[in-house]
Amino acid sequence: MDLTSSSGGGDPRQIEETKPLLGGDAPAPEGTKMGAVPCRRALLLCNGMRYKLLQEGDIQVCVIRHPRTFLSKILTSKFLRRWEPHHLTLADNSLASATPTGYMENSVSYSAIEDVQLLSWENAPKYCLQLTIPGGTVLLQAANSYLRDQWFHSLQWKKKIYKYKKVLSNPSRWEVVLKEIRTLVDMALTSPLQDDSIHQAPLEIVSKLLSENTNLTTQEHENIIVAIAPLLENNHPPPDLCEFFCKDFGKCPRLRLFTQEYILALNELNAGMEVVKKFVQSMHGPTGHCPHPRVLPNLVAVCLAAIYSCYEEFINSRDNSPSLKEIRNGCQQPCDRKPTLPLRLLHPSPDLVSQEATLSEARLKSVVVASSEIHVEVEPASTAKPALTASAGNDSEPNLIDCLMVSPACSSMSIELGPQADRTLGCYVEILKLLSDYDDWRPSLASLLQPIPFPKEALAHEKFTKELKYVIQRFAEDPRQEVHSCLLSVRAGKDGWFQLYSPGGVACDDDGELFASMVHILMGSCYKTKKFLLSLAENKLGPCMLLALRGNQTMVEILCLMLEYNIIDNNDTQLQIISTLESTGVGKRMYEQLCDRQRELKELQRKGGPTRLTLPSKSTDADLARLLSSGSFGNLENLSLAFTNVTSACAEHLIKLPSLKQLNLWSTQFGDAGLRLLSEHLTMLQVLNLCETPVTDAGLLALSSMKSLCSLNMNSTKLSADTYEDLKAKLPNLKEVDVRYTEAW
Repeated sequence: MDLTSSSGGGDPRQIEETKPLLGGDAPAPEGTKMGAVPCRRALLLCNGMRYKLLQEGDIQVCVIRHPRTFLSKILTSKFLRRWEPHHLTLADNSLASATPTGYMENSVSYSAIEDVQLLSWENAPKYCLQLTIPGGTVLLQAANSYLRDQWFHSLQWKKKIYKYKKVLSNPSRWEVVLKEIRTLVDMALTSPLQDDSIHQAPLEIVSKLLSENTNLTTQEHENIIVAIAPLLENNHPPPDLCEFFCKDFGKCPRLRLFTQEYILALNELNAGMEVVKKFVQSMHGPTGHCPHPRVLPNLVAVCLAAIYSCYEEFINSRDNSPSLKEIRNGCQQPCDRKPTLPLRLLHPSPDLVSQEATLSEARLKSVVVASSEIHVEVEPASTAKPALTASAGNDSEPNLIDCLMVSPACSSMSIELGPQADRTLGCYVEILKLLSDYDDWRPSLASLLQPIPFPKEALAHEKFTKELKYVIQRFAEDPRQEVHSCLLSVRAGKDGWFQLYSPGGVACDDDGELFASMVHILMGSCYKTKKFLLSLAENKLGPCMLLALRGNQTMVEILCLMLEYNIIDNNDTQLQIISTLESTGVGKRMYEQLCDRQRELKELQRKGGPTRLTLPSKSTDADLARLLSSGSFGNLENLSLAFTNVTSACAEHLIKLPSLKQLNLWSTQFGDAGLRLLSEHLTMLQVLNLCETPVTDAGLLALSSMKSLCSLNMNSTKLSADTYEDLKAKLPNLKEVDVRYTEAW
């Protein structure tokens, strides 16, 4: 509608859509007086006010129907105007009244609104907005200037978002679409409205655009994400947008590189890690479980690649592994690579000190190889020592990684990164720490980091291992076995985090506190207790005794278990352990309890007593303990606990029965933990009834070590078909099996 001032003349109507689609506002034509005020940007520059996005509110409404040739004098004639109070709702596509009568009998579509302006000329209604529609004008009058401006900006926003949704729903030329997206992002960033939906709405529009156009090239994908990147800093991406971050980065290395550079750019902002933290939170989502399974592996891949790049220059100088740049561009010929220089990393141990004591000083000299990014001591190939190994049997815990075994010559070794590499390292290690704080991500994160995917240089870098210690602590504190079991090596012959952060390990920087925590959590869930204790006795007995001497209760328990399970064969070592236990109050008390148990065990295992025994129904663990402590049961071969209330806790008493061959646990609460203990101690058991017990695959798999089993009842348990096949293959003497009412039936 054409409007003039009260003195007439001119066409002051402001056209906003002069930038792509709905960009900035055109200046008012010359010759106009105080007419409709230009839109958002001018207001924002003038007063710098902030407003909350309106969704609904009370306001006075007046609608004037007239031809387009009428002048604004009609609007200034008060006797022609009648105001109606309405409660208006700013829906997604229209302006509607809660009481559709009078002027607002029909809603006003945003597509029908040609212009939104503030009325500010002389004699104009106070605190009034003008909506230009075909064939007339809608006037909205607020109670004060702040409310008027709030309505103005909210209507402008709703109108523009509605048009962007329409335009971007049918894209034709993608270069134009990209330009419109940039304009949309600029509009969201400069809007005076403060509301979560202001930044979220553009993300939703782009998300829908990506979901409806699956034939986009990778480059077009990346261009769109780069355009909306400023909105991703503090906002959770919608599901379709998250699909970008959920692609397999192994197949799309450019996406990983983009994400890596984007995170580094966030880290360079004034807020630094706070912005990065918000980005990680947005990728996880507001709920307790991230709905996008590929997000975590991709973020970890980005972190690993970035951390590798911090040490890449030196890595390339010492071995023939291709650099990230070469991987991207094609690896160079082997003849162009530099010769191998083995890295020497670990702190010296007493054994290594004694072995190296006779070497000449010339052989102990280290060469320092420097680069712009890193300074690390290496040893010439001619002086590299053979790896020192100690076998603990096929199933024992593996020793330290050969490449981490070093001589005293490297005791003063240090790694120094350049400023940029140092900032990059700090950023991505901090992201790993953030990832470890999410309960739902921790199992997968532990599994991804279990093979120790970092270069040797990183493990030799004190700053890196000190910062990463937080992640390992989070694993050690998690009660879930799927998490803390990843502290151990992924397979025999390789080291795990348990070895690296134990005393003498390359990453250990404390007196064994983390080591004690790891031992405590692993012992609580490790069904191969004797095997684990044997590994500790062979590799970590010294640290265990030292921590026990300092009063660490976990280590006192470990030493007592070593004595109880006859792990230590050497008599002098046994006496030394006993002396260590008796040197502290807690150790002395626990050793006395051990002696009492041993006396009771001797009495229990003394030949005599019944060969068959059946406990009354409803008996408990305490009843069984009292019964077994009342005499000798060295001859007991058949024990029935069917229909009693015993649990896995009674396994501690059952393993003390040396002659037990048949055990009936039908309809009890005996579970996986008890099965694991039985499998390790009652290797001569021949008949086992687990019918209607709460055991699962986790416990049933442990039975594979009970080679004497010839009869096994797993009726009505949570046995799976795969576990059943595994047991049949590993139990050669198994003749009778009952798997009715299970998955394997």
